[in-house]
Amino acid sequence: MERSDKKPGTKAATGTHTGVVGGMQSELDFQGLVREQYAALFRFALSLTRNEPDACDLAQQTFYLWATKGHQLEDRTKVKGWLFTTLHRDFLARQRRLSKFPHHELAEVEAELPETPPTLPLQLDWEVVADCLAQIDPRLQAPVSLFYLEDYSYNEIAEILEIPLGTVKSRMSRGIARLQELLSQRISQPKEKTV
Repeated sequence: MERSDKKPGTKAATGTHTGVVGGMQSELDFQGLVREQYAALFRFALSLTRNEPDACDLAQQTFYLWATKGHQLEDRTKVKGWLFTTLHRDFLARQRRLSKFPHHELAEVEAELPETPPTLPLQLDWEVVADCLAQIDPRLQAPVSLFYLEDYSYNEIAEILEIPLGTVKSRMSRGIARLQELLSQRISQPKEKTV
């Protein structure tokens, strides 16, 4: 531990620059900021989204951005403005994404889903699966591959592909149905005999 010749109350002596005390202080400041500003930010987000879960997401994302980038703000009197501006920008970015990739509820595409999934063997040859997966529409293939081959969650897939969570679920459902269909066809075909 470094020795400090500074008087108590200065940065090096109190540990506000580095160390546990400094980390605790910034954590307490962050919690205080959340207590002071969350209700107002949430109301603003709710006025924009007209949807409670989306408003919660926006407010939480804003505080996450403050936790990661807030240190860059030089004038601490402008924290409130920074929070509201950041929330509004995030809302606009989400709206742009939504217009590019419209959200589809599962009920809207229910007719496209198979009634009963075909029965598949417990073990499949990887080459057969890879070949069938390659035949699926790329929009459906990407979420299926990320989920089964890379072990990403639906939320992570939505982030990676920059599409809404409902769209991920819909594409996963259609992609799995198509993969099962192709695998069933492949398995039911008689194997060619080599001479």
